[in-house]
Amino acid sequence: MYPIQKSRSNRRNARSPQASAWRIGIYFLLSLSSLLLLAADDAPDRVADSAKNLPKAAATVARLIPVPLPITGNADSNLKRMIDQSIESTANQGDSRPVLILEFRASSGEGGAASEFERSLSVARYLASDRLSGVRTVAYLPGSVRGHAVLAVLACEEIIVAADAELGRAGIGEEHIDDAMRSSYREIAERRRTIPPAVALGMLDKSLAVTRVQTLDGVRYVLADELKSLQESGAVTSTEAIVAAGDLINFTGSELRLKYGFASHIADDRNALLAALELSSEALEQDPSLGGEWRPIRVDVSGVINSRNVNWLLKSTQEQIDNKSAGVNFVCVTIDSAGGSLVDSLRVANYLAGLDPAMVRTVAFVESQARGDAALIAWACDQLVMKEDAILGGPGAVNFAAREISELTQAVRALGVETQRNWSLPVALVDSKFEVHRYTNSRGETRYFSAEEVAEQADPTQWTRGEAVDVAEGLSGREASSFGLARHMANNLTELRQLYQIDEELEGVKPNWALLAIERLSSPRLAATLLLIASFAFFIEISQPGVGVAGFVSALCFLLFFWSNFLNGTAAWLEGLLFVAGVASLVIEIFVLPGFGIFGFGGGCLIVTSLVLASQTFIVPRNSYQFEQFANSMMMVAAGLVGTFVALLTVRKYLPDAPIFKRLMLERPDEEDLDVRELLTDYRHLLGKYGQTITQLTPSGKARFGDEDVDVISDGEVIPRGSRVMVADVRGNRVLVQFTDKDARV
Repeated sequence: MYPIQKSRSNRRNARSPQASAWRIGIYFLLSLSSLLLLAADDAPDRVADSAKNLPKAAATVARLIPVPLPITGNADSNLKRMIDQSIESTANQGDSRPVLILEFRASSGEGGAASEFERSLSVARYLASDRLSGVRTVAYLPGSVRGHAVLAVLACEEIIVAADAELGRAGIGEEHIDDAMRSSYREIAERRRTIPPAVALGMLDKSLAVTRVQTLDGVRYVLADELKSLQESGAVTSTEAIVAAGDLINFTGSELRLKYGFASHIADDRNALLAALELSSEALEQDPSLGGEWRPIRVDVSGVINSRNVNWLLKSTQEQIDNKSAGVNFVCVTIDSAGGSLVDSLRVANYLAGLDPAMVRTVAFVESQARGDAALIAWACDQLVMKEDAILGGPGAVNFAAREISELTQAVRALGVETQRNWSLPVALVDSKFEVHRYTNSRGETRYFSAEEVAEQADPTQWTRGEAVDVAEGLSGREASSFGLARHMANNLTELRQLYQIDEELEGVKPNWALLAIERLSSPRLAATLLLIASFAFFIEISQPGVGVAGFVSALCFLLFFWSNFLNGTAAWLEGLLFVAGVASLVIEIFVLPGFGIFGFGGGCLIVTSLVLASQTFIVPRNSYQFEQFANSMMMVAAGLVGTFVALLTVRKYLPDAPIFKRLMLERPDEEDLDVRELLTDYRHLLGKYGQTITQLTPSGKARFGDEDVDVISDGEVIPRGSRVMVADVRGNRVLVQFTDKDARV
């Protein structure tokens, strides 16, 4: 710095090496600045071009594995097998480290307090081993975790917890804490450093006091002996007792994150979990094959959904799950239904969603249709598998009232909150008027929300509203997959078994004989056959009055038809009353008031109407599915009636001429001979004769012809007693008379 203090003249004349170096440096800086200014105009273009040439970051692959609590029995080996399979499935799927999310869920409110130490330590050592060095392990705690299951949480790199969940009290229930337990907790905590070793020991051993110490080097968590040493050295600036001797450490989720920083994020549901990890919903997968050793059952939901078959379904399924010897851990719900009862469908949906996913995997399979409220059952399962051309949601078997629709929204919303799923699309699949829009956020994630659901999100402003989604007619399997509702595609149960690596057959939960009979009798083919037999026997009976075999067969077939449809949920008292009224009208037409036609035509219409209504759950069709079903019902009834008339014509024409029946049946006489043979008394000799009434004719009564008293009938008018009458006509046993004047002779 000495040359700078010279005079100006000396500086001008100075040619020292230092001055030359300064001059060169200044020239270099000026030149560099000029070059930068010249390049400034095209710099953005070149940066953009270079950015285009950069490879895009591979999407992070994530796997969610449920951890059932408590960790007992063979839970540790099952969990390790699932993790191994997950690691193998994520191999070579991108440059970024795959994320392994372990969701700790307890089957009861104890938070896994009954977890076995050896099993929990086995899981913890596996998670902290080099085997998982290439995987980012995240412990997700939507609920409390206590007991030795805490060890498995400590072994993860990161902890994400719900605000009201709790973590701690690892030594609860242990009467004696030995050195092996202490060293194991210290070992796992020192490997991961997610939670300090002293804090981990304070969760295990209530004889230890843990203190948070502020030193010149930062914050430390120490036990009593280390605290004393630090205080003696003078390095402690402040202290805070975490737990005193005699108690166990237990943190809430808010304390873990906000006060101590042991948790990286707070997430009360899976959507918040995805946001915390900056993952899209598509990135989070739950591999269907994970778990292995499935012990499955199949539950069939078919036909009209009503309280009767739902009661049986829930009872039978729970009995299978409660059967410890069977050890059922996989429930395949096959659905082939157009709905029928919103209340009962929601009952099934709540039951399936309430099963612990860590203990029982529920998978819905839709090969044909799950229309209307039946779509809620499919949505409530852990995963949905569909055939590509199957239908989910849309017009169903029942038209719901406004009150039911309001209850639908509330019930599905509550179920969505409980299961941490978006609920707008399922509502729209049942209610065609429910508006759902496509939303995207800054991470490119796509969701489908109603205005009400998007307002419930943690940060509604991050979601940008897009076009409206029209699902009024339902979704095909491929469309349901694009919307994120269906997880996989399969053409049949065989492919589903291959997908989930199920070796054994999917044995169905078998109903009792009564339910099987109802299902068979209400099938379209058998129902049409019953109608054919019943109608044929009915016409045979009315053509030959008198309760006989034909009448009994007809009554039995009609009874089976209405009974099966009544129990199946498609028929009610209205259909039965209409049928009885129709039969009564036909009887009146035939035997009481013949010839008028009104009762005959009206009775036939009532019978046909009752048969059609008994085959469907609605009265007036209002959607495309119901119009299709109405046409099928009409075709079934028409087929039965046409078949009846064809059978009657065939029997009438060919049966009497059959050789075997000729020997069994008498030859049919002529009509005139038949009338004569049926006469009990022949009154034809009175034709044209005169007589006197001995009773009033109103219009029937008695009259005397000579010495013979005869039952007679007038032509409609009332004839007083003692009047003179003439026999105008004789029809079998009926003698028709007319009133004459006084001059007439007998």
